[in-house]
Amino acid sequence: MTTSPTASHKSARQHTGHEFVMRFTSTPRGAHLAGLLVGARPDARGIPYRSPAHDTLTLIVGKLCANAVQHGHVPGRDFRVRLTLTAEVIRIEVTDTRTERRPADTRRPTTPPPDSETGRGLLLVEHLATRWGATPRTRFCCAWPRHRTCRAVARLLELVSRLAFEAVRVAEKWVDPGWPSAWERALPEVLVLLDVPDPEIRRVAADVIGSCRSPGELTLPALLRRWQAEDDPATRLDLVLALGHAVLQEPAGEHGPGVRTLLRGLLDAPEAQVRLAAVHAIAPADPALPAQQLGLLLEAVRDPSVELWQHTSTVETGVQGVHHWTAALLTGPSPAFSLGLLEDHPDVEQRIGGLARAGGLLAQWHSPTTALLPRLVARLDDPAAEVRFRAAELLACLGPEASAHADEVAARIGDTGARTTRKRETVAEAALWALARMNDPRCVPGLIDAAAHLTSGFASNSAHFPSADWHYAVLPGLHEVVGHLPDHAGLLLPMVCDRLDTAPDDHVLSSCCQVLAGWGPAAEGAVPHLLGLLENDKDQIWTSAAKALSGISSAGTEALEPLLARSAAGGAHAELAAWAYWKVGREPGPALDALGRPVAESGFPRPSLQMLADLGSHAGHHADRLRTMTSDTEPWTRVEAAHALWAVTGDTESTVPALITAVRELAEGTWLPVMLPAVRYLTRIGPAALPAVELVRGAPARDQRLRSSGGWRGFVQDESMRTALRELLAACD
Repeated sequence: MTTSPTASHKSARQHTGHEFVMRFTSTPRGAHLAGLLVGARPDARGIPYRSPAHDTLTLIVGKLCANAVQHGHVPGRDFRVRLTLTAEVIRIEVTDTRTERRPADTRRPTTPPPDSETGRGLLLVEHLATRWGATPRTRFCCAWPRHRTCRAVARLLELVSRLAFEAVRVAEKWVDPGWPSAWERALPEVLVLLDVPDPEIRRVAADVIGSCRSPGELTLPALLRRWQAEDDPATRLDLVLALGHAVLQEPAGEHGPGVRTLLRGLLDAPEAQVRLAAVHAIAPADPALPAQQLGLLLEAVRDPSVELWQHTSTVETGVQGVHHWTAALLTGPSPAFSLGLLEDHPDVEQRIGGLARAGGLLAQWHSPTTALLPRLVARLDDPAAEVRFRAAELLACLGPEASAHADEVAARIGDTGARTTRKRETVAEAALWALARMNDPRCVPGLIDAAAHLTSGFASNSAHFPSADWHYAVLPGLHEVVGHLPDHAGLLLPMVCDRLDTAPDDHVLSSCCQVLAGWGPAAEGAVPHLLGLLENDKDQIWTSAAKALSGISSAGTEALEPLLARSAAGGAHAELAAWAYWKVGREPGPALDALGRPVAESGFPRPSLQMLADLGSHAGHHADRLRTMTSDTEPWTRVEAAHALWAVTGDTESTVPALITAVRELAEGTWLPVMLPAVRYLTRIGPAALPAVELVRGAPARDQRLRSSGGWRGFVQDESMRTALRELLAACD
């Protein structure tokens, strides 16, 4: 069996009598798998799925495991679940390794504030369990009277399906050596389940077979018999997909040619979803087929019967999921499938799905923008708020590329239509973000108004999403929106200063300081507000103010004395204070003294390298250490050391090759965050960076977006990188 990160199988599973014990990795996925496994045991012992007793058990298990992951997590350590069933009682024990974080009072869990969205897990446990408590060795224990009835086959098969799916996709070293033989013994029993009366079990059995590597000669006969007899619509879809997978597992046996002919014939089946399933089943062996059958795909995914996939075991998703699953068959930047999805449709889920797919395509490629942009603008007038929001949010992501449509976006500034998400983001907020990305001043009054309210749809924290082939339709933090508007700093500065003075928490205050630092000298009017913060005892507050003053630079002499005092006091942030002193007063002495300490200890951390670069020739006595660090194995250290060495000495012989190593893969379409500063530093170096120019000259013309993040941040990364590359070419050509 697989040893994927979902569950830890380092310890043996014990099934002694009516007891189940297993360890799981302390992650949300581990907690989910624990719920599946624990939920299956009572069902097998007579407590049926969907019964009140089973629902109670699974809810309690979920809450206890979630608490163990959230509050008891220790890196590299698992949590353990023990389930004990007797004739009278079921006992659950969830054990973690954070014994110092026991519940404060196991007799009566603390009731959270009424507006809190968390903190009620143990209250539910207290309400549902007959009794519960905590001991130093067992973090959570609970028990309640046992009830009897039904079966667990479908849920257990779902688990087997996931294991079989992972076993063929992870590296061999992560698969238990006993898994292949265990699966070989289990296969005949799974094949028998294709003929049981319950269609749910038949569907999951087909999914399991469609996930394994067993030769087609072993699985195709049973799948074909079931196909000929099957009358359940959802099960037929799972069977088509299973047949497509099984026929590829050599040797396919005597039934292989017949199955291939059957699948081709299903492209003309009367049912739209069977035709769609046939394309998916054939595509692995014929990658050109989906593009050839584009009309078939669009007809199927836009048909009301697409909802049938929610009841399948293989796909088990709604409209948007089927859109995404099917789009994966069509590689490359062609917008044809997305344009088809963006055609008008009476079902709002279809219209939302069309925008979601357009976002996924635009997140990866530049060229579809021209074709898709008019469709996105048209959706600003959709009757559904979610559709209008997504359209405005995508226009925000495109930013300057969509600036010709700023008037249509501005018409939505007063649109109070809200999403059904927890944040209740409004169309107006998405429109403000879009105008900010277009550098349109019409966003300023709305942003000032948003800042005056305690809650809004803008993110409360900076969120980062992974790069993927779908799009995360989310708003940035208000400080991130305002940070994109240095040209309008004069209008926005009073609002930012007011937030500095009334910030409800340190995070908001730090975010405001980040905006001011980014605006630079344009934020000089905020200096009086920042000076008082330098005297604050909290490190997060005074260091945020120091960074802002460093960015503004022209802070006057009033900031020098407190910054010098902070630098002289030593401590973890002495370097920052000394560097801010240098930025404001242009006196390098304290900064050089402060930066000398880490050199004597363990070398320069990355922030110190950036400070040294800013000191320029004043830091010349560190040149030898910097030259050594240009060969460091860590890319960020290598890049920052190379830039600092050039800034300190003007040396290009050591620095340019070091910076080139960071951008070499850019020519092949690979983008990493470290590449952006490397390109900017090469631009500062100028003509001596010509070898790098020859390496990356073609990168700005690549159609793929240069990004490492998902959501709006990926679009901004791409813009920033292309701008930096164009500036490098201009500096060296």
